[in-house]
Amino acid sequence: MELRLKSVWLLLLLSGALFAAGCGRSQTTYADSAAAKPEAQDSEPIRFVKNPDVAPGFELKDLEGKPVSLEEAKGKVVLLNFWATWCGPCRAEIADLVDLQKRYREKLEIIALATEEDDADEVRRFVEHSGINYRVAMASDDVVHAYGGIAALPTSFVIDAQGRVVQKHVGLNDPSLYERELKAMLGMPVGAKVEYFEDNGQVFLKNAERATELPGVDFSRLSAGQKTAALRQLNAKSCDCGCGLTLAQCRINDSACRVSLAKAVELVREISGGGAKGKTKTAAPVGSSPHQQN
Repeated sequence: MELRLKSVWLLLLLSGALFAAGCGRSQTTYADSAAAKPEAQDSEPIRFVKNPDVAPGFELKDLEGKPVSLEEAKGKVVLLNFWATWCGPCRAEIADLVDLQKRYREKLEIIALATEEDDADEVRRFVEHSGINYRVAMASDDVVHAYGGIAALPTSFVIDAQGRVVQKHVGLNDPSLYERELKAMLGMPVGAKVEYFEDNGQVFLKNAERATELPGVDFSRLSAGQKTAALRQLNAKSCDCGCGLTLAQCRINDSACRVSLAKAVELVREISGGGAKGKTKTAAPVGSSPHQQN
């Protein structure tokens, strides 16, 4: 009996780990807060973008046919949540989002955009059955594109009261994370340090051109000039994996992509071979793994 119970617990733990990863391809998001033990949550720093971009505007209709837009929510903190009814991690966070919207309704506007959904009526029935108390609309291709493409669900953008994107989270997060960020933006005590970081593609992939390092790519054997040239080419050349991104963007968006890794490493190798001594140097790939598609 004891052995059977241990086996059940092991299966539950493994299932939970997979469940929290999110629906879709793997994504490197350095800005995400790491999962913390309950007793250490208060010591985890809160991280916001240092010079945040203005959130791309949109005008959609919610499931009741009423207009929904960021302009309408101006003055409130907005949690823009890309989700789907078929996504397990998305369903798992609904109860926490409902509670958050209920407790901070004067200061927070949660807008959920149903993504990769074909039947609005089916989404409406799911929303009613789940007791969702925040605005829900169907995501258009234009909105998905404006936010850099959504590689995994759920993906949530935290938008401050001035309409700027200050953070992005991919996958199922600790339920206290959004509340702590909200409190920090409202000037409420959170018992944690607030840190700021430059967006080098972690939030908006278009900002990958600012990055000085890329996942799995070793620039250590390049001179400063060679590294600048390599980064310029990595931001100019397209990846052949089908993602439609540049090599730099693909490395940031999907660190498991073998295609972008191989091409980036080869590019760095070619540039390093153009040094004064004319000797070919190699950049060792780090942490390569099979590329995952949506």
